[in-house]
Amino acid sequence: MLGVGVIFGLLSPVSKALLDSGLISPAGLMMTRTAGAAAAFWTASLFVRREPVALRDRLSLFFAALLGIVLNQGSFILGVSMTSPIDGSIIDTIVPLLVLALSVLLGMDRFTRLKITGLVLGMAGAVAVVLAGASSSHAHSHLWGNVMIFLCACVTSVYMVWFKRLIAKYRITTVLRWLYCAAAVMALPFGIGPIVHTDFAAIARHALFPTLFVLTVPTYIPNLMLNYALKTVQPTVSSIYTYLQPVLAIAISVGMGLDKLHADTVIFALVIFVGVGLVLRSYTVKPRQADPPAAGPH
Repeated sequence: MLGVGVIFGLLSPVSKALLDSGLISPAGLMMTRTAGAAAAFWTASLFVRREPVALRDRLSLFFAALLGIVLNQGSFILGVSMTSPIDGSIIDTIVPLLVLALSVLLGMDRFTRLKITGLVLGMAGAVAVVLAGASSSHAHSHLWGNVMIFLCACVTSVYMVWFKRLIAKYRITTVLRWLYCAAAVMALPFGIGPIVHTDFAAIARHALFPTLFVLTVPTYIPNLMLNYALKTVQPTVSSIYTYLQPVLAIAISVGMGLDKLHADTVIFALVIFVGVGLVLRSYTVKPRQADPPAAGPH
């Protein structure tokens, strides 16, 4: 999860720089990432023993691809094309809070005072960051771009909780091959047009490194790491490393001149961090005798 945090921390500013260049559209970038990942995972599966997937699980993998790939990447790329990479990376840190809320709703976790306090603080900070996109003082931010990043965080949380057991059932390469192949088919109607009109020769001349980074590193390597982590640790624990993302994104975005760090953004980010910290702290504090034990996954 540490590696996932570092790579995803670089993703927002590098993607923003690439999209701002005008060399590729958000839909074209999503289609290229999805198709490239599908080809990479399919090729990798040729070197391991083929694992059969039950017909019922294939349908579940279809919906997992719709959530975890198409909606996730689509909302992220569209959001980061419109708003600040700093805002985007900060909003993304609420994933542990959304995972907690969803886990409680599904009976996989339970609320405590610390968790409720952390959830309220974190969500309040996230809403403040989203709404700051409408402020004229935040020239690089955009309200609807922030909303799209918030939607991305929601989709990520649902994927991490809802499909944990399905992911644990099969090998990582099997799951990712099915996910990305299904996602590539679903994304084709939206991405084929932009891909046809993309000038790849101009990209090769002016933006080769950021394009290769966005298309390969964040798509292939973190997915292997993330899905391995989902098989071995609890969803809330696996999401804590999103702390790294805003730190790296802020440093890189400011260094590249893509954004400016505002005082109110820092305050909102600290509120979110405190909220997430309280939630994580709750997992290290022994419950009182009167408290019932946490329910396991159904």
